[in-house]
Amino acid sequence: MSSRSVKNAVVVEYQKRRKPTKHYVYVINVTWSDNSVIVIFRRYSRFFDLQTRLFEEFPDEGGVKDPSLRSLPFLPGKIIFGRSNIRDVAEKRKEPINEYCQSLIKLPAKISQSDLVFDFFEPTNEDIASMEPDAEQYV
Repeated sequence: MSSRSVKNAVVVEYQKRRKPTKHYVYVINVTWSDNSVIVIFRRYSRFFDLQTRLFEEFPDEGGVKDPSLRSLPFLPGKIIFGRSNIRDVAEKRKEPINEYCQSLIKLPAKISQSDLVFDFFEPTNEDIASMEPDAEQYV
């Protein structure tokens, strides 16, 4: 566990990106326990990967053995058929993903302050590059 944790995470919008292929990212304002604020950008697939890893790491909280004991939040499902990189899908997922973030950071410290959650909300090099004024995020 890290010495700081996520205090708040709010999905403020979504943006279309064209590199490496067309996709949408969710723009998330993350407030840390030290009161620093950073903007991160996450694709739905990153949320899905996090959810999968949380179920592996915390099977009891995921309700694997007993669904009535599940405490991990629900994530909007993957789109099996059709295109997932369209605006309507990004719009429909925005609020449920925001609720997912809110629920995740309110879980007991064992989960909310785990390395998995910390690493997910920690800014990546791509996040930092996207914040630079000359970033070609829409190309």
